Amino acid sequence: MEGPLAESEILTLRNRFKRDAELLLQAVSEEDEKSKEAESKPLPRINRHSVFWILASVGLTYYVDFFNVILESSDIKSWWFNVGLMLLAVSLSLAAFCIVYLEWFRGIKHYDQEYPAIPPITTAAFIAASCSFNIALWPVWSFLTPVILFTQFMGVVMLISLLG
Repeated sequence: MEGPLAESEILTLRNRFKRDAELLLQAVSEEDEKSKEAESKPLPRINRHSVFWILASVGLTYYVDFFNVILESSDIKSWWFNVGLMLLAVSLSLAAFCIVYLEWFRGIKHYDQEYPAIPPITTAAFIAASCSFNIALWPVWSFLTPVILFTQFMGVVMLISLLG
């Protein structure tokens, strides 16, 4: 008696699992279709996130008198500031090389596969530049320096994303 009863229970369980699996697979395929539709639609360039960072950057530039401080303050540690400028120039040069030369002129879309050393070098140069700028500008704005520089960075990134 145990044998046939156990087999019928196994069959009902198997059928139930098969139905559940089919429902799950259908749900996954519907989600895939929705995500493919979402991927096919380009996101709008102007969104709340971009506008927030751009306005925050502009407001902070005005509030802390950013450019006058950079050009005229004697509190800035000039050696660290110059190191930061050089590292930022390296980072931006590598980015321009990838975007302008490799992508636009040579048509290489996946330049990180062709030249695998460029992304980590660019990232390291940018991180070192941001550390140098933080050290150089710390005497001016103290603990607000990282916040100010990060806000400026995000504003520039969002402005560039609106342009391109």
